[in-house]
Amino acid sequence: MGMAARMKTSRRHLDRLLDPENTSVTLATLRRAASAVGRNLRVEIE
Repeated sequence: MGMAARMKTSRRHLDRLLDPENTSVTLATLRRAASAVGRNLRVEIE
């Protein structure tokens, strides 16, 4: 099963998520993406 299917989204939406020029990605979406590949999202501000 591909990452888009695990995130329950389209490949087109996933392509936008992975686009380094896209600055409108939310933390919730990043958390779902991390979860889809078996990882956790950690945000750190120093």
